[in-house]
Amino acid sequence: MLKLKRVYEEKLSEDGFRILVDRLWPRGVTKHSAAVDEWMREISPSNELRNWYSHEPEKWAEFKKRYKGELSEPEKRTFLQRIREKANKGAVTLVYAAKDTEHNNAVVLKEVLNEIRI
Repeated sequence: MLKLKRVYEEKLSEDGFRILVDRLWPRGVTKHSAAVDEWMREISPSNELRNWYSHEPEKWAEFKKRYKGELSEPEKRTFLQRIREKANKGAVTLVYAAKDTEHNNAVVLKEVLNEIRI
């Protein structure tokens, strides 16, 4: 089971294994308060894509397309498989910092992971 949650929200037991999926560490958050089990920055959008998107909702459709393209690269496959395997065994929460809960990389990542069958 895959869930999404902002890093600024309180950790709950039902979150299961928590993976931070942002390239940059969230502002104002300590490692203790983030309560993540793993920081998987390798699965996040490239710096170029992240900077281009700049959380502008009008770019959302193109961002999704480009990020899915990045996620299809062979070096990303290992990370996707690791997350999918963990989710097959129990709850996994993809943790992110973006204010917009509908237009962020974790939303796209969850969508891609839900399409993978391992």
